Amino acid sequence: MANAIEHSLQLLMVCCLGGAAVLGRPSADSQAAEPLTGNADWVTIEIAESAAPPEWALRERQLLDQLYPAALEFVRRYTREDGTLIWREQWPGMDGSDDGYESFYNFPLYYALGGPQEINALSRRLWDAVTRQFTQYGQIHREFDAYYDWMHHGEAYTNFYFFGLADPADAKFRERSLRFAGLYTGADPAAANYDAERKLIRSPITGSRGPRFVNTAEDWVTHRPVLADYPLPYSDIPNVTSSDAWIDDARFPFILQAMNERMMRGDVPLNLTATSLVLNAFMYSGDLKYRQWIEEYVAAWTERMRANGGILPDNVGPSGKIGERMGGKWWGGYYGWRWPHGLFNQVESTLIGGSNAYLVSGDSKYLELPRSVLQLAERNRSTESGRAVVPHRHGEKGWYDYRPISAAHVVYLWHISQDPQDRCRIQTLTEGAPQETLSYKKGKGDWEHALAWLGFIEGRNPEYPEQILRATYAESLNRLRVIRNDTSDPAEQDVHHWQQRNPVVLEGLVQLMLGAPNHVYHGGLLHCRLFYFDPLRKRPGLPPDVAALVDRVTPDGVSVQLVNLHPSEPRDVLVQAGAFGEHGFTTVRHRGRAADVNRPCLQVRLSPGAWGRLDLGMNRFVHRPTYAAPWRGDSKPAR
Repeated sequence: MANAIEHSLQLLMVCCLGGAAVLGRPSADSQAAEPLTGNADWVTIEIAESAAPPEWALRERQLLDQLYPAALEFVRRYTREDGTLIWREQWPGMDGSDDGYESFYNFPLYYALGGPQEINALSRRLWDAVTRQFTQYGQIHREFDAYYDWMHHGEAYTNFYFFGLADPADAKFRERSLRFAGLYTGADPAAANYDAERKLIRSPITGSRGPRFVNTAEDWVTHRPVLADYPLPYSDIPNVTSSDAWIDDARFPFILQAMNERMMRGDVPLNLTATSLVLNAFMYSGDLKYRQWIEEYVAAWTERMRANGGILPDNVGPSGKIGERMGGKWWGGYYGWRWPHGLFNQVESTLIGGSNAYLVSGDSKYLELPRSVLQLAERNRSTESGRAVVPHRHGEKGWYDYRPISAAHVVYLWHISQDPQDRCRIQTLTEGAPQETLSYKKGKGDWEHALAWLGFIEGRNPEYPEQILRATYAESLNRLRVIRNDTSDPAEQDVHHWQQRNPVVLEGLVQLMLGAPNHVYHGGLLHCRLFYFDPLRKRPGLPPDVAALVDRVTPDGVSVQLVNLHPSEPRDVLVQAGAFGEHGFTTVRHRGRAADVNRPCLQVRLSPGAWGRLDLGMNRFVHRPTYAAPWRGDSKPAR
């Protein structure tokens, strides 16, 4: 922010109500919202000095306001009046429902950031419509995927988790959340997915019909052409020597037989992604059985890693023994070290499981699991053409398939841990990658620009906010052009058609507003530093005309700029420490003046045209995470 612009934070009369410091009271003629019932002891801060708004604030509000008409155009183009996708009448196999949900996966998150009220109801209507449609196709049973792996479940249910952030009071989605979690905790006898004695999920393919120990050719019918582009799951499959056997009806049965014999009974690290489903239920209910399950399951995989010499095994047999159905090999499991993606899946699933266990417990020991995977990559690191490369696969001949690692994964671990050694690991594993230059590319996960964001919050990339917001808006416009020029026949469209055209792009907003990388796409929750609520409308997200920019992140605090773009009306915004109130503010500071907060939420009153910067001290992971809005109890529950 330019030095010529003056900011002021009016720390008015301080009094104590119930032991909490209160800074400021609305004046008698204030148009801002009155303090909400039961929260008169909120710390209230007034930013009064006005200034011409910065470019990032104008672009941020443009995105928050204009993504909605883009979303409506997308929905009108590809859905019927009842919300179902305009598509074919039948769809076989176990694949597909995840892609239906993915088509609108970030709509509820857009609402939770501050999108229009209408997007919340639209999001829920679309989720219900996809559920009905894929129930008719046969993939959904009892409103949950009948059976599939947790890479695809993770893709599908990210959409579902955002409903808790958007409106935790929705009774139907709360009931579904508790019921779905019961599919994996043992509460649902019709879906015996979990072995509580051995602390393992009984198959890589699970769902509302329970574990799928034997796959059929029909299960894989839509996925076979895709998998023909990947390596074979094993090199010793009888009568199979190349991946084109996936699309050969004579040879495919041999692949299927090998997978059923070796892969389909027992646990795999990919199933750690199920912790998000269980944690989702915990944040609705607060029932400790969900926390206990998450800690128990992540601890079990940590012990397996330790028992395997510090290397994460990718398969555990029905009795809990590593390599039980793989001839003693710790590698070779479903979505494991060899097939189909290798390192990618081991990093993501352990990141999701470890960070979820940390969130629910407040104990960083659970990050040992994802850290072990990245340490393994670091030990086997090499350099090619000035770029760090690491092995992505392991087979009979050891480690192979050396490529650059995804920077988003290593940045994400540091973001959660704030450990200096994890920060050093970013430098080691991303050597040779562009650190500060934004080379924009929208991938499926919408979190590809973590390194450039890291450069910004560390002060090396000051132009990043404007760059990412311009690029985000351009990407949304490009997707609208694709939609308008789409002449394809719905009967011929593949199952990824809609998600490739969704014009709601949120990475830049999440990074800048919340002070965090975007969530792990394949089933991760939104782990962030700040979250916002509109106290006047009693809903999540920034109020109208308000923009926010987190420009510094440290282990014990954040700095955030807040702008009121309205020239004649004040705005109030509640700032929460973490998406789930899991953190707690300690202090607030501005231009050398400080005050104690000691709460998970504070209220900021922005005068017309105001622009100011707050330095917020923070203790991380000190409150029990919950979806409950601040006005349902500002004092977050203790652990």
